[in-house]
Amino acid sequence: MQQFEIKRLIPIELFGYDVSFTNASLFMVIALAVIPLFYLIAMNRRALVPGRLQSTAELSYEFIANMVRDIVGEKGMKYFPWIFTIFMFILVLNLLGLLPYSFTVTSHIIVTFALAAMVWLIITAIGFMNHGVGFLKLFVPDGVPWWLLPIIVVIELISYLIRPISHSVRLFANMMAGHAMLKVFAGFVVGLGVLGGWAPLVFLVGFTGLELVVAFLQAFIFTVLTCIYLNDAVNMHHH
Repeated sequence: MQQFEIKRLIPIELFGYDVSFTNASLFMVIALAVIPLFYLIAMNRRALVPGRLQSTAELSYEFIANMVRDIVGEKGMKYFPWIFTIFMFILVLNLLGLLPYSFTVTSHIIVTFALAAMVWLIITAIGFMNHGVGFLKLFVPDGVPWWLLPIIVVIELISYLIRPISHSVRLFANMMAGHAMLKVFAGFVVGLGVLGGWAPLVFLVGFTGLELVVAFLQAFIFTVLTCIYLNDAVNMHHH
């Protein structure tokens, strides 16, 4: 489990709090540098017939733009830069974690919870900005008998308040479980040596491919849920 250990790289203390620059901070800074760098390089020439990099950049842009349009509608497009940033940030952090000797930031619940809490707070603010006190109607579904309302409102309110927890645990648990499995099989390869290590090695290669899919899928699911929550705040739809 040492791969999940947070190490202080530059110890910093501020007002009695430990705000050290850690390996987690380093990989988040790397992700924030990699994303704009990738798009600057990919879109540098802007060819009519795009190459691989430009195609990937354009595809990622269209993919998230279509997701926002499909789930939130045209009204949601003004929040597209924010949704796109969330998707790319999580995706790059997940992919960086697959590199040897790297660190998976998204395998820490505090990071995924901070992202989910940020989404929850911003969406709640958007809801109140768009609808004022009318946003509270979200907790009162249409067509519910009056005598059931107190119970339903409480259930709706609790489900709304636990969104950041469910939103963050899904990403954290999948990333942590996957990387723990990779390390276990890597240990088998080393432990069993040349004669017995080939079987876990084959599994390890296949499982790494699966982890690549999971890295994308978890960023996708986190972003889809963000769009669904945003749809509630923008369009006030009851599901």
